[in-house]
Amino acid sequence: MTLYGVGLGPGDPALVTVRGREVVAGATIVFTPGDIAERLVEPYADHIERLTFPMTDDQAVLEAAWEEAAARVAEVAREDDVAFATVGDPRIYATFGHLDGALADYPAVEVRTVPGVSVVTAFTTALDVKIDEGSLTVREAAAGIPPNHPEQLLLLKVTDVADAHEQLTAAGYTATYGRRLFMDDATVTTDPDALSDSDYFTVAYAERADGGRSP
Repeated sequence: MTLYGVGLGPGDPALVTVRGREVVAGATIVFTPGDIAERLVEPYADHIERLTFPMTDDQAVLEAAWEEAAARVAEVAREDDVAFATVGDPRIYATFGHLDGALADYPAVEVRTVPGVSVVTAFTTALDVKIDEGSLTVREAAAGIPPNHPEQLLLLKVTDVADAHEQLTAAGYTATYGRRLFMDDATVTTDPDALSDSDYFTVAYAERADGGRSP
């Protein structure tokens, strides 16, 4: 049968797509990676099961977790349609990509995706940004500042805002930070001290202070 990777949007229940709701409602089990995804699917899903994905850089530990999750999903998906629901879009910096890769060992399971509203585009609304010229580079904060210093930069998963701010300032950027955008406790600020604690759902939008001239 089929595993559907469903994108739930950036956190506002109203931004879950109609198709996403339909797939979640029709799935025998909806698997999730955490409490935010669970909250978003609760109104539509009959059965929800959380899969465990450790927050670590240990590749062996991560691969073991992906394989364990794939085995559990395949156990159900061999006979029924199931869903894996994730915040954002399932194909953009999402855990679903790793799960999909691990399911290559289970050819009887067909994998399809249902796109969701991603923070990669939704941040423009939350931070009141207009992207209509120049170039926008998107990357995980852990990868650091691109050496070519693009005009506009979006960093995802900014768990250390102070460190990111130091790097961005040194590279000639001005930055705005958004935490848990489109959620009830959303924060938008230019002050890194306001976000001193670590949170996976933090982004930084930065523009070169020189107006885009080469550094």
